[in-house]
Amino acid sequence: MNGPLRYARSRALPLAPAALAGTAAFAVWAAGLLDACLDPDRRVPVVAPAPLPASAVIGTSLYSASAELDRTAVRPWWPRRLAQLPALTALAGGLLSLAVLGHPDVFGPPAVLRNTLGCTGLTAAAAVLFGARPS
Repeated sequence: MNGPLRYARSRALPLAPAALAGTAAFAVWAAGLLDACLDPDRRVPVVAPAPLPASAVIGTSLYSASAELDRTAVRPWWPRRLAQLPALTALAGGLLSLAVLGHPDVFGPPAVLRNTLGCTGLTAAAAVLFGARPS
């Protein structure tokens, strides 16, 4: 049980849900200021940029300070990362969709989920191609 705890701490995973919750709280606050009930098109400032900081939080959890140790570990780390990435993405999508409830046909939760998946996918691809720190 000590191995998964060490892995989570080395990837800053205990802080990631708190940062995602803070991002979602800011998105909910910003959506409340927009008065989107009158004009659903005004949700674009929340739907479009809100997934960007969420994907940045997820991207920071992909960084390892000791990549050499990860390569020489007895057990490979990729299964844990394969579980970590969709779990954090699902958490981010679920939390951010709370910011745009109502009018799902225009700019509702499906749009936020799509944008969160896209931003996180780009972050994960950049982590593979360029390394986790610049992603």
